Amino acid sequence: MSDDELIAAARKAQGLAYAPYSGFPVGAALLSTDGRVFTAANVENASIGLSVCAERNAVAKALSEGTRDFEKLAVVTDSDEPVMPCGVCRQVLWEFSHDLAIVVESAGGRRATTTIGELLPHAFTSFERSDR
Repeated sequence: MSDDELIAAARKAQGLAYAPYSGFPVGAALLSTDGRVFTAANVENASIGLSVCAERNAVAKALSEGTRDFEKLAVVTDSDEPVMPCGVCRQVLWEFSHDLAIVVESAGGRRATTTIGELLPHAFTSFERSDR
């Protein structure tokens, strides 16, 4: 799947964001290695600590559908500059893909690409998972 297609899926998901507190809607589209795409938006809560980012919602959606292997993530925002996933999302993404490609796009169409390894070079790993 092309970056353009994945970004378009993330933009569609962004329209479903629930962001009444920050006013910062985010959309994500997560491409699995089997070709499926899982989209999600951020969901905020009055108790800010209970808010969940679009990236983690996409991972949870994929996991609940039985998918654990991912190859690319697209993230979109309405900001002027491309915004990378937060630290919590980086750690969650690392859990399932150590070579995940990431493409982010701003409201004006500015894009940046990276990998999860570049974003989180010293990821926390307390032990080796037995199912990998």
